[in-house]
Amino acid sequence: MESFKRMLIAGMAVCMMSTFAAARQAAVPGPAPVTTPPPPASTAPPVMGMGLRSVAFDHGGVIPDKYSQSVPQPVSPPLSWSDVPAGVKSFALICEDLDAAPPRSPVGTLHWLMFNIPGETRMLKEGQPAVPVLPDGTVQGLNQGNVVGWRGPGARWPGPHHNYAFVLYALDKKLDLGPEATHAQVLEAMKGHVLAKAATVGRFHRKN
Repeated sequence: MESFKRMLIAGMAVCMMSTFAAARQAAVPGPAPVTTPPPPASTAPPVMGMGLRSVAFDHGGVIPDKYSQSVPQPVSPPLSWSDVPAGVKSFALICEDLDAAPPRSPVGTLHWLMFNIPGETRMLKEGQPAVPVLPDGTVQGLNQGNVVGWRGPGARWPGPHHNYAFVLYALDKKLDLGPEATHAQVLEAMKGHVLAKAATVGRFHRKN
């Protein structure tokens, strides 16, 4: 009987010591879990650039024949633009054949040169008249063929398609230039006054 009592007391002591040890371990704080806070949400408005497009052809698409030298009287393609920044006083539009740069020229063959397009304008209709100054004050310079206004693309078959880039410049002023201004003079006059620019490219070569 006495031995049984001693065994019972020893067992209770072991049980109490185990319970105490477990409780103590649970009470001791371990290292705090490392968590990475999520990045703060941006409150800045999205930045959107000015866009230029034509309903006559997709960006990178083929320019239809009616706008090209495949027909006797090509007409200029329709263009429109959006997301214009504040403070624009005028636009300039330059169209070049990027694959046919004239000798000693850093730029492509010029197919259209327009400037002093009014700042409130958002589109050019198809078939702009080939006159030096349009009724709204827009000025058209001489193209590579030494002709005022639009010169349709004319890359010859069976060569590859040429890329014709239409680039629109949003300016903070009107250019003090007339219809006799050259491509280089327009580029020089725009320096330091470009608020935004946009471009679209069409491809073309004659079918035969």
